Amino acid sequence: MTSGNNGASTPEDDDPFGYLYADGQANGAQPPSGGGYGYPNSVNRVRAVGQRQYGQPAQGQQQTAAYGQVPQQQGAYGQPNAHYAAPETLPGGGAPTAPQQAAHGGGGGRRGPNTKGLLIGAIAVVAAVVIGIGVAMMNGNSDDKAGGDASPTPTTSQNTKPSQSPTGSTSTDLPKTDAKDAQLGGGATTASDVKGAKSADGTYVTGFNNVGASITWTVDLPKAGSYRLYVHYSIPAADANATLTVNGKSNQQPLGMKNFIKSSDTDFAKNWQSTWAPVTLTKGTNTLTLSCGQGNQCNALIDQLWVQ
Repeated sequence: MTSGNNGASTPEDDDPFGYLYADGQANGAQPPSGGGYGYPNSVNRVRAVGQRQYGQPAQGQQQTAAYGQVPQQQGAYGQPNAHYAAPETLPGGGAPTAPQQAAHGGGGGRRGPNTKGLLIGAIAVVAAVVIGIGVAMMNGNSDDKAGGDASPTPTTSQNTKPSQSPTGSTSTDLPKTDAKDAQLGGGATTASDVKGAKSADGTYVTGFNNVGASITWTVDLPKAGSYRLYVHYSIPAADANATLTVNGKSNQQPLGMKNFIKSSDTDFAKNWQSTWAPVTLTKGTNTLTLSCGQGNQCNALIDQLWVQ
């Protein structure tokens, strides 16, 4: 080969217009005449006008679709493919019983879990439990109220100390008396010049501050048991006390007549109040005696006595 003319080597090196040049003519290049053009034995690159039919795929080749279009199938659209067989035609196959749901995100697609239904169900369960507890509590309170009066346990402890202010209510079955109607002894007498006594005519027992003075009350009771002996009295803003005897025996606790109202006035008329002492009495007749013994502070006016 010489410089500038390497001759025909490969098809891509052929010059289709070689017949126009001197070196091409020297190498035998001929214009096209129903075959290839350029150098002899060159690749057939062109065809006569009208020979190629566009739109039909070359033999042995598959038509390539333009960009963005779906390749054309061998058969018409909607016609069955010879290589396809429906599932129901296969052995053991069957047509689907229900259409499958569309993928999530499409129209009518698969829905997520029914969280709203679960929430409503949970709320209903909680509400039922709360209502059940409320009904149980209401029934329990009703039972307590129904049986409360029959409870043998007292609502308050009964200690041996006298109360500052008794309830003042007495049972109609238990006795009560004015002190002036009891048996008096040892210099005890009656008076009515100090106002505030609860007896029928305002009469009370005075002179009780003398040693040996006594007030004896005989009382009949329907049954034996533990009782309280209440006494309505007045003191001159100073504590007093007396010996208590029940059926001839000294009571375990004396009768304390203290200044429970915390009065600083020495006027007897302003210091009327009540006290009590626990006593054990028998069924039938009982004798209760208040007396001013040695060591007692008995400066008090005695108005009434009753048993509860």
